[in-house]
Amino acid sequence: MTAKLRAIDQLIAAWHDPVRARAFMSSHKFPLVDGSLVTFVWFGHAEAVSLRHWIYGLESSTTLTLAPGTDIWHLTLEIPANSRVEYKFEVHRHGRSEWIQDPINKARARDPFGANSVLQGAGYVVPDWTRHDPYARAGTLETIGIDSEAFHGQRTIQIYLPARFRRTRKYPLLVVHDGDDYIHYAEMITVLNNLIHRMEIPEIIVAFTRSPDRLREYADNEEHARFITEELLPQVAAAYPIVDGPQGRCLMGASFGGVASFSTACRYPGVWGRMLLQSGSFAFTDIGKRNRRGPLFDRVVEFVNAYRADPKAVSQKVFVSCGVYESLIYENRSLVPLLDASGMQVRFVEARDGHNWQGWRDRLREGLSWLFPGPLLFVYE
Repeated sequence: MTAKLRAIDQLIAAWHDPVRARAFMSSHKFPLVDGSLVTFVWFGHAEAVSLRHWIYGLESSTTLTLAPGTDIWHLTLEIPANSRVEYKFEVHRHGRSEWIQDPINKARARDPFGANSVLQGAGYVVPDWTRHDPYARAGTLETIGIDSEAFHGQRTIQIYLPARFRRTRKYPLLVVHDGDDYIHYAEMITVLNNLIHRMEIPEIIVAFTRSPDRLREYADNEEHARFITEELLPQVAAAYPIVDGPQGRCLMGASFGGVASFSTACRYPGVWGRMLLQSGSFAFTDIGKRNRRGPLFDRVVEFVNAYRADPKAVSQKVFVSCGVYESLIYENRSLVPLLDASGMQVRFVEARDGHNWQGWRDRLREGLSWLFPGPLLFVYE
């Protein structure tokens, strides 16, 4: 029995001694982590308590055990080192169930639907370059409106300008799908400030886009691709000093935003020289057109099936990342060899994480610095 498993036994033994129980609580971090063994703990009166997590391949609900004579519910699972897992507890009381965050775990992750508790497995640490650095000069955000013929209305774009922005210089352009979410849930402004300050990426201009109907507009939509390439790109280039040529232009997105980035590059081959695709929803079928993910993916399946049948080089460098705990890992692993065989330069990174914003945040440094190496990391190719 390991030290941390003995620790839960010590907590159970100390339950009726308030002094010992408080001492244990103050000297341990929850969940209890010992290498690949993780013990989740919840305290309170309940009819049942279950762990709800987002690890594809494991049962999504696993019941905790009540220690006899106590209010301690506990569950030990084997979770590999360097894992980051978002979870909640489902507590059953008075004939009702409620999903709650872990009250004794301060680690949280926010997303558009709320917040989850976070298990930080052995070896995982929140990257220091995602935290505010007082020495890193802050870039600025400007808001511009683009009158779009493709969408028959105006679209609002936020433009990030580096702290030392000068109109006498030219900068690479990064276009980010779901820009508001990257800003609010993936700390992307802080990441940009820090990576530029550390000279790991060059000073760069970033266009943060948003969509009022992303599941439709991001699913290989011709109007969206036209808006990004024929409207946003020239208008941003007219307003700001952008590097000429595809090597200075990058499309980026996660999930359906990854599909939007890739399909836009495919519709305008050679225009976008860089792509950063995170957990792209690249659903496809090997036989027929019916897909297991439902009708929302029909357009995506048609697009990916067509690319798989005739893969072409549409960009120069492509960075692809995906979590091994998400269902899309199979699709992303399947796409990478096709991208590579087409002649594009590809880097693929897997992480012990799921389909979430902090998992995508944690891959930003590797992706951005490979696509756009700064003075510190630049190598001649």
